[in-house]
Amino acid sequence: MLDVYELSVFLAAAETENFSAAARQLNLTQPAVSMQIRSLEKELGLQLFYRSGRTLSLTEQGVALIPMAREMVRRSIQIREEIEALKGDVTGRLAIGCSTTTGKYYLPSLVARFRKQFPHVQVTIHNRPRSEVLESLCDGLIHLAIISAQPNCTEAEFSHFFDDHVILVVPTDHPWAARTEIAATELRGVDFILREHSSGTREEVEKALQTAGINLDELNIVMEIGNSEAIAMAVEEGIGVGFVSRTVARRGIELGRLKEVPVAGLSLRREIYIAHSKRHPATRAQIEFWNFIHEPENQAMLQLVA
Repeated sequence: MLDVYELSVFLAAAETENFSAAARQLNLTQPAVSMQIRSLEKELGLQLFYRSGRTLSLTEQGVALIPMAREMVRRSIQIREEIEALKGDVTGRLAIGCSTTTGKYYLPSLVARFRKQFPHVQVTIHNRPRSEVLESLCDGLIHLAIISAQPNCTEAEFSHFFDDHVILVVPTDHPWAARTEIAATELRGVDFILREHSSGTREEVEKALQTAGINLDELNIVMEIGNSEAIAMAVEEGIGVGFVSRTVARRGIELGRLKEVPVAGLSLRREIYIAHSKRHPATRAQIEFWNFIHEPENQAMLQLVA
């Protein structure tokens, strides 16, 4: 009979393609990982890895084993969690993927409140690009996803999480700081700081500007940054102006370092979604968290802070 622990070790080795890295991830020694892999290969009668010195790569059989191993490990975890639930406890692990900066701000407080009700649930938050989060969700590597676009995975179910508001911010000594509003055409005349090309925020900004008759290539883009907090800091330093979530800008605005400047006819409200995969059976912890965030008091909190 296959050993679930050996399969877990195999998955770590397959992910890292390095026995030493897998050992560090699993808090084992490298010889212990090698021994578990050899034992699994003997049990299956297959070679799962090509070994050449320190170089490691999956064989065709090893690649084929990955989805089956994931499913078996996942089912083993679910069985343990369901048995604990029968005892009256909600336990286990909850993995949440988050691709949005604002989600990263709100999730910790939500998780803290959730764990007051369910203290035996271990929660992991993975901050990754949207494409990686969606792939991990559809592959069953995470239980829930917080994303800024509706998932294109047909097996994913999603619902509205909260509304995010993207705003234009300028340094407090900028000429626009004293204005109550600027025209969209004025954006062509200043230095701009933008998010990277794969960013959901950048996509929303680009769509809104196109609606106002402005293309990104008409702007004087002096810097592109893969982090909204870094954009806010760069604006504070006077490098340029930029669009960021109001949540990200809030601290700088409250400290008098940033100023929000409305742009006439430009509205940048975007929906943030929470999604789960229908392909994989939901764990008890996942079900409880899904229900938790849809409770009226938590929805009201998200509407208030967004």
